[in-house]
Amino acid sequence: MKIALDIRRITDYGPGTYTRNVVSQLARLETRNHYFLIGTHSDWSELGRLPENFSLLDSDASDGSIRFPWRLAWWLRQNQIQLCHFPYLTAPWLLPCPYVLTVHDIIDFITPPPERSPLQVSWHSYRIRRALQQATRILCVSQATRRDVQRVFGVPGEKLEVVYNALDARLAGSLPPEEIARTLSRYQVDSPFVLYAGNVKPHKNLSRLIEAFAVVRNDLRDHPRYHQLLLFIIGDELARHSDLRRAVVKSRMQPHVRFLGFVPPQTLKAFYARAEVFVFPSLYEGFGLPPLEAMAHGTPVVVSNVSALPEVVGEAALLVNPENVFDIGRAIQQVLLDDALRQRLAELGRQQVARFSWEDSVRRVLEVYAEILNPQPANSTRNSPAFPP
Repeated sequence: MKIALDIRRITDYGPGTYTRNVVSQLARLETRNHYFLIGTHSDWSELGRLPENFSLLDSDASDGSIRFPWRLAWWLRQNQIQLCHFPYLTAPWLLPCPYVLTVHDIIDFITPPPERSPLQVSWHSYRIRRALQQATRILCVSQATRRDVQRVFGVPGEKLEVVYNALDARLAGSLPPEEIARTLSRYQVDSPFVLYAGNVKPHKNLSRLIEAFAVVRNDLRDHPRYHQLLLFIIGDELARHSDLRRAVVKSRMQPHVRFLGFVPPQTLKAFYARAEVFVFPSLYEGFGLPPLEAMAHGTPVVVSNVSALPEVVGEAALLVNPENVFDIGRAIQQVLLDDALRQRLAELGRQQVARFSWEDSVRRVLEVYAEILNPQPANSTRNSPAFPP
């Protein structure tokens, strides 16, 4: 089979992690198919050394360019591509072959970004609906996302397949204690801390996290260990988010809340390993990788009880109402003060991480490719997840 896979969003948070790990597993597992990766030389360089059955389909035009769909269609015909895989929720026009979409979430449809005009929102919604209608199969990263796509867009269930994400290979494995200490020393971290990592969009609910942290810190102001408790937010700079700046000022937490921006994977691993508790109070998630990343490093986790998060964390985290500041604060304080609970969550967390596997997921992706190009009678397990959550 000749299969094209779009890698133009390889540096993005969710789609980038997904694309990088899918390509890595395809390179390890698959030698019969030839894979044409749609992107630039810069995108290709993010993937490291790939075997000979991988080629770059060099694209210097963005998805929004008028000429891109025409050029892509020509490239696909020239290379006799039989199937395309777009690892995000859109697809170019004029494709001369079947295609597969991966849906990570539909947050842009549920809550359109405020900077988009009504015309832009309508156009984006039209593109999403069209992409879903024209796709031969749609891979959803969780059962929650599958339900959302079916409910909101009316997509037939037989087109939808659940194939889970897993831990990013770059964040697997433990760092030596001395390396963790050196990393935290560079950031002048010498106090216990609560951690959030991920992008800093409105639905991540960080204003309430800051308020909840203020409540916890006030309650523990005389505690022998936690009287100097800090909150670290990894993912973006405070200067870009006036609402979060206001939340910090309003709660009088300026000396105790630090925004670190984006950090390299090794640095992130050090913060995961040393955090007292990882808190992820998102209002909506299609999957939610950061809680799994924290669990992989033995860190107790507190997450929202909404969308895909209960499905992802199972029994290995404390679930909270993300709209209730005091519920978030109570869970943080419970984890901080209950050593037995901390140990139990750490053990359950590592077990939960092990249930998600990129190898298992990519083997199912390969089966989907084969089912499209070599149709067989439907079987009863068609719409089952790639493996149990």
